[in-house]
Amino acid sequence: MSNEIFFTPGPAQTFYSYEQHLKNALKLNIPSISHRSKEFQQIFAETVENLKSLLGIPDEYHIFFTASATEVWERIIQNLVIDSSHHFVNGSFSSRFHDIAKAYQLNPTETKSDFGGSFDLQVPKSAELIAVTQNETSIGYNFPLEEIKQIVDEKSDDSLVAVDVVSCAPAVALDYSSVDTAYFSVQKSFGLPAGLGVWIMNDKCIEKASKKEADGHVTGSYHSTRQLKKYAEKNQTPETPNVLGIYLLGKIAQDMLYRGVKQIQNDTLYKAAILYQTMDELDWIEPFIAKNKYRSKTFAVGRLKDRKASEIIRIMKEKKMIIGSGYGPFKEEHVRIASFPTHSKEQMELFVDTFKTI
Repeated sequence: MSNEIFFTPGPAQTFYSYEQHLKNALKLNIPSISHRSKEFQQIFAETVENLKSLLGIPDEYHIFFTASATEVWERIIQNLVIDSSHHFVNGSFSSRFHDIAKAYQLNPTETKSDFGGSFDLQVPKSAELIAVTQNETSIGYNFPLEEIKQIVDEKSDDSLVAVDVVSCAPAVALDYSSVDTAYFSVQKSFGLPAGLGVWIMNDKCIEKASKKEADGHVTGSYHSTRQLKKYAEKNQTPETPNVLGIYLLGKIAQDMLYRGVKQIQNDTLYKAAILYQTMDELDWIEPFIAKNKYRSKTFAVGRLKDRKASEIIRIMKEKKMIIGSGYGPFKEEHVRIASFPTHSKEQMELFVDTFKTI
């Protein structure tokens, strides 16, 4: 096994108990069981139960499994929007969601923030769905929870709120009962290999998708909301899913419950604080997001002043610590450093001590 620690923003370091759960899964032949078996139904039910307990998701909400969070973008547009959605764009990933809505020719609108700045939170009355990216992975932008609450409080009764929690759940305390749908993939904060998305929604979303379908609109095929719900009620999926991934997610969620979600969230704040403090102290790097309230709590993006990302990445790799480059046009200008629940406080303290020696 490699002794490197991955502080990359996803795929990231696997969760500390992942290896043991993987070994147990292989002993139990989990990758070989039928997705129509009682064994899988039990795995599905336990994983859903653990996720609801961990994230504080109301019992009446639905949880579906997809191939990725990227797939969920398209499924949301297919199922929950008839004419128009509104997107708060604070980086490349929130922009890609907006692009998918445009590809479906659904007249989406957008509100952009400058990098690291605040949003005008006004939403067009035409918006059937309001899309918010709580933790923008491309630039490390944190959408404050109080601003999400303001959007929820001021929206029309008919509109839905969708929140991207890809790189922050469960490390950020979103009130899932206040939003209509949320989604994430497992290769970031849950410390698992990529290849599994989780889509959370309430009955209001189910009703909207049913109305859209009844009006003659196409809402997808095997992964339409109707099909996902039909099979989820039997603790199954419409297709052969990532059985191993669902099993491992349930086990990791259980481990996080044992640890305590409040402890995870408090540790996250501590790790973020020492990471940003280190960037503030060094003369060759600074946090890309200027205001603390808009800085991601699960990974920090640093802007390099007179050095290239490839140089910093090489130096840290020699010290067995793997960090990420900037995203897209910022590839050489930024470094991205994760502090997910799998990273202990001691590992982050070691990281910042090492980072200061560059």
